Amino acid sequence: MADAIRRTTVVDSTPAPMAVPAAHVVQPLRPDQRVDARGRRELRVCADPNNLPFSNEAGEGFENRIAALIAREMGATVKYTWWAQRRGFIRNTLRTGECDLVTGIPASFELALPTRPYYRSTYVFVYRQDAEFEVRSFDDPVLKRLTIGVHLIGDDGANAPPAHALSKRGMIENVRGYTLYGDYARPNPPARILDAVASGELDVAVVWGPLAGYFVPRQRVKMKIVPVQPQVDLPFLPMVYDIAMGTRRDDALLMNEVQEILQRRRAEVEAILDEYGVPRVGPRRIPSE
Repeated sequence: MADAIRRTTVVDSTPAPMAVPAAHVVQPLRPDQRVDARGRRELRVCADPNNLPFSNEAGEGFENRIAALIAREMGATVKYTWWAQRRGFIRNTLRTGECDLVTGIPASFELALPTRPYYRSTYVFVYRQDAEFEVRSFDDPVLKRLTIGVHLIGDDGANAPPAHALSKRGMIENVRGYTLYGDYARPNPPARILDAVASGELDVAVVWGPLAGYFVPRQRVKMKIVPVQPQVDLPFLPMVYDIAMGTRRDDALLMNEVQEILQRRRAEVEAILDEYGVPRVGPRRIPSE
């Protein structure tokens, strides 16, 4: 759900949904009960229909690809519940029983039961390759004279971690906010911030790594992707997140099954992440038992 970090991206991810009355929370079905009308097993996935590189309705995202891999290992087919990853996503999908698995959440996400992380990524600086500056850290003095783009999360314009880091250093007037959700009539709204770097509207953007890893190579100009430093802006503002999959908190059967497949097929998962340019930090491999 990058967007749980978008997504946090989520991170960033998914802004905390509102509380759900207990009557609306369903009991999970056993894995052998999740079948379609013809008796075939289903893996019911909650996903965003317009959110590359994570997912879209055409199945072109890396979360779509990994969900398909998991389903094949289960002998199942994937059935999607589509919902924009914004406030209310978990409340209107996983918590209602419309679907059973979210394919991208922060590993510390409290509204779902997470698997072990299957990748760790970071926020990154993105700027044109022909730029007459280098940026490696939020503490680089050059940032004070640049126009910087950051994502705003949620309908209330809440700030992602990079916005807090820049504000803490007194950078407010030169920072521009781009809504993470944007116009859903257009494909992949979060990518607009990278279009602005390519056009020169922004000198640099600070975005969640998987978004940059996928869309930067597709821009008409060459751009650099540089992991931000520090990884944790003291006292505690992380820029690096472990990403997991998640089920309802009382659905440990499905969570354990998905976790085992992610572990057993970790080489294929890594290959998919590489194909989509997902930057990883720390241990590249899915943790072993």
